[in-house]
Amino acid sequence: MFKILYVEDDPNLGFVTKDALEEAGFDIVHKEDGKKGWEVFQKESFDLCLLDVMLPHVDGFTLAEKIRAHNISVPIIFLTARGNQEDRISGLKIGADDYVIKPFHIDELILRIKVFLKRKGISEWQMPTDSFRLGECVFTPLDQKLVHPDKVFHLTHREAEVLQFLTLRLNQIVKREDILIAIWGRDDYFLGRSLDVFISRLRKMVSLDPQVKIENVHGIGFKLSISSTLA
Repeated sequence: MFKILYVEDDPNLGFVTKDALEEAGFDIVHKEDGKKGWEVFQKESFDLCLLDVMLPHVDGFTLAEKIRAHNISVPIIFLTARGNQEDRISGLKIGADDYVIKPFHIDELILRIKVFLKRKGISEWQMPTDSFRLGECVFTPLDQKLVHPDKVFHLTHREAEVLQFLTLRLNQIVKREDILIAIWGRDDYFLGRSLDVFISRLRKMVSLDPQVKIENVHGIGFKLSISSTLA
């Protein structure tokens, strides 16, 4: 059974959502504020974190930063009622993997959660156990690691998925919308902005090997390429 940390200060929404998620088969640990959420995260192991943004004591963004500094791979989904569009992007930039806007339908939330957790079961999008050589680097999707002779990078869940998607299409131009739909399940402006952040991070990682490049293809998408010889 997958274990989820759910931090929500609205008692009515918290009760209803917790009950529905447990009915769907998840083990839910519900906390009412960010401080309690952080305390329990340090003591227990979770498969996913579901965080409200507006929380007492420690807000959702700060909590996500703490969680991400402690665990690079656990998926984080924000629940936000905020109308400020930049808040969605800010949440994704600090390490969250997705967001759901309140009010939400519980079936949508369950679907989003399953998108992240299915890699631990059998599915057509399950990350392969194989490793891939990218120049001097070795990429192991299941471990979410990119290993260079001089440095080991621990990838977030989304970073690993994006790099996997590009790796399986090495030397091909990949459309932005194809990445978004395959990984997030939708072509969303804000997720597109977040994708740019992930690409930028991955580009810096692979740049330790000058043979490996992630190029922006203007108006289309991206291309991961490996040159056999240096110019």
